[in-house]
Amino acid sequence: MGAAALIVTLGQAWLLAGLGVALAFLLFGLDRIDPAARGAYGFRPLLLPGLVLLWPLVVWRWLDAATQTGRPPSLRRRHKRAHAVLWLILAGLLPLVLGTAVTLRQHDLPAPASLRIDADTDEAEE
Repeated sequence: MGAAALIVTLGQAWLLAGLGVALAFLLFGLDRIDPAARGAYGFRPLLLPGLVLLWPLVVWRWLDAATQTGRPPSLRRRHKRAHAVLWLILAGLLPLVLGTAVTLRQHDLPAPASLRIDADTDEAEE
């Protein structure tokens, strides 16, 4: 088996495992993870591509949520607060990075040489 065939086989195995995990999660796990998703079946197909590709993370978070019953709510609040702070920092950094890139771009680039396009001499004579 060549390297390309091995990569294709591994990709197919990844997608098949992801499809199984995604279907199981959508049917049995989503309602337990997110109480707001109970009865909301219209958006579930939209989750399918992401769940298929990120299935190891889905399994990890699903197992973590299943064993989270003994975790104190204060710890969950700290995690949510840390995520909120991180998103605010990222939201501030993005305009800063883009503004810096626009400011530092090169303004004195040489103008491209003009190219004159003439009609063919045979056509011009006719």
